[in-house]
Amino acid sequence: MKLSAYFFRILILLSVIVLFTNSSYAQNWDINLLQNINPQNPNNNTFKTISNTAEPLCVAVPISMYALSLINNNQHLKKNAYQLVASLAVNAVATEGFKIIVNRDRPFVTYPNTVFPISTDEKNKSMPSGHTSFSFTTATSVYLMYPKWYVALPAFAWATSVGYSRMYLGLHYPSDVLMGAVVGSSSAIITNWARKNLINRKKKNLAKTP
Repeated sequence: MKLSAYFFRILILLSVIVLFTNSSYAQNWDINLLQNINPQNPNNNTFKTISNTAEPLCVAVPISMYALSLINNNQHLKKNAYQLVASLAVNAVATEGFKIIVNRDRPFVTYPNTVFPISTDEKNKSMPSGHTSFSFTTATSVYLMYPKWYVALPAFAWATSVGYSRMYLGLHYPSDVLMGAVVGSSSAIITNWARKNLINRKKKNLAKTP
C-alpha cells in the first residue's frame, strides 16, 4: 500500500475516533467501561509496575540494540536502532499534537467522584495515551524489523498490558488507549515505510550514478 493511501485511512480512523468520543453515547460508553476497569483503590502492584515499564523500555530497547550492534559490528542492527529512535520521535510529535488538538481532560478531572486515579500528578491532556502510544510504537517497530510470532506475541502483549494498566489506574479513558495504540503503531509503520522506500531508493539511485 502506498504511504499516501495508508496515511489517508489512518487520518479517517483517527477522525472517527475523535468524533465518536465527542458524542454523548460514546462518552457514556467510555466512562462506563472505565468504571468497570478502574477500582476504587487501584493499588495492584502488577499494573503499577507494567505502567511504569513503558518509558524505560522504550528507551532501553533502542539503546540495547545500538550497544549490541557496536559489540558485534552489526550494521543492520545499528540501522534498526536508528529506525526505532526515529519511530519514537515521530510518535512523540504525533502524540503531543493530538493532545493539543483534542484537548481532552483526564477522566479523574471530569469525573472526580467516580474515577479513582492512582495519582493526580499527571496534568497533561488525556487523548491519546502517551504510555500506550510509545509502547505500541516500540512493539510495532520491533515486529516490523523481526516479523516472527515469538517476537509479536510478547511485544504486543506488553503494549496491550500497558494500555490496560493506564485504565486500571484511572489515568485514561478506553478511547485514549485505543487512540494511543493507533497513533503508536502508525508512527512505526510510517517510519518503516520511509526507511524502505525513501532511503533505500536514494541509495539505489546513487549506486546507478556513473
